[in-house]
Amino acid sequence: MTYTLKCPVCGQSFPDTHLLSCPNGCNGLLRAEYSSRQLTIRESPGIFRYSDWLPVTGSLPTNAEPVCYKCSNLAKVLGLSDLWIVFSGYWPEKNAFAVSGSFKEFEAFPTMQRVVDLGGGVIQVSSAGNTGRAFAEVSARTGQPVIIVVPESAHNRIWTTVPAHDVLLITISGDYTDAIILGNEICKIPGIFPEGGAKNVARRDGMGTVMLAGTLAIGKLPDWYVQAVGSGTGGIAAYEAALRLIGDGRFGNELPRLMLFQNEPFIPMVRAWKEKRRDIRDEDMPDAKRAISKVYSDVLTNRAPPYGIAGGVFDTLVATNGLMEGVSSGDAQDAGNLFLSEEGIDPDPAAAVCVAGLIKSVQSGIIRPDETILLNITGGGYEAGKRDLNRYVKEPDIMTTKDTGFDVVSEKIRQWMRKYV
Repeated sequence: MTYTLKCPVCGQSFPDTHLLSCPNGCNGLLRAEYSSRQLTIRESPGIFRYSDWLPVTGSLPTNAEPVCYKCSNLAKVLGLSDLWIVFSGYWPEKNAFAVSGSFKEFEAFPTMQRVVDLGGGVIQVSSAGNTGRAFAEVSARTGQPVIIVVPESAHNRIWTTVPAHDVLLITISGDYTDAIILGNEICKIPGIFPEGGAKNVARRDGMGTVMLAGTLAIGKLPDWYVQAVGSGTGGIAAYEAALRLIGDGRFGNELPRLMLFQNEPFIPMVRAWKEKRRDIRDEDMPDAKRAISKVYSDVLTNRAPPYGIAGGVFDTLVATNGLMEGVSSGDAQDAGNLFLSEEGIDPDPAAAVCVAGLIKSVQSGIIRPDETILLNITGGGYEAGKRDLNRYVKEPDIMTTKDTGFDVVSEKIRQWMRKYV
């Protein structure tokens, strides 16, 4: 194994046995430490070309990887001289082949490969849509089993480009957090383990390839890294990748400042950060369900983000002298239309929130016109995907409400699992 896992609290390192937390009980995000100090791009498929800094030993067949280019059209409109876009979706003309349309594929492939490397099993994923779709796509292409739990309102987002025979799709009447709660219960069934969200180093380091691709294209670390976030895991991943790039020694020694955005009116991390608090409180999420129903991008809503945990969003913003702001849904919709007209590709709603945040930051003077900016367009190209790719909508296998007895759900899951365990 070419890496170990290190706890940011006690400082101890551990071999990877699919750990999601410190065996000593510390409340921190384990971080992968790789034996390769300098990054070598491998002759491997898609995202696995970055295998030096992924917690895997093998690879899966994929063409999905982040694609970075220097932006001219949108940059000219905004008066920016050094704007770089990392596009994480489906855009064949740019050699972008994340067929699910989301950078969540960059998490799903190494996460599923890590499962294979460490002995296999049935993995469980809770999602608001994009993550579930990405894991369903990987399962459809590899035959690896996965249990996906999504809010009932998001079930039509779970589609694949080839039939998904090894996905168990469960819906719940509620929001993303309700899906997480049900997923946690499911993982108590023997033989099922959680993919882990932000605690999974494969997910974070898969997302971190966005920073790697951007820095390699630019030739140096950017001044700003800009992204819209729900859990904030993408920001954490970008920071950790930047630390490795500084350690590499070829790309500069200054951390990029993180500029992260949430979609108003659901902005719990923005409220906590404005007061420089490590904890998120109930008052940061007044009438949460109503606020979630009003956002432009509901994948950016998470009532339990990895904010205060050691190595989480709060620590990342402190370390990078970062900022976090809210963006209105109206501004996000306008920004999405602007991006489509200037760049020629439809952005995911979450990416539209990010573009709106960039516009706001430039207009307010926070970001200067001559600074080097890495803009993470976390998804898009759905219209091109409809044109080029098959689409198989995965119908729910189990439909639940918060009143459904878990014994009923558990029995149906156990019956399905007999094929795999």
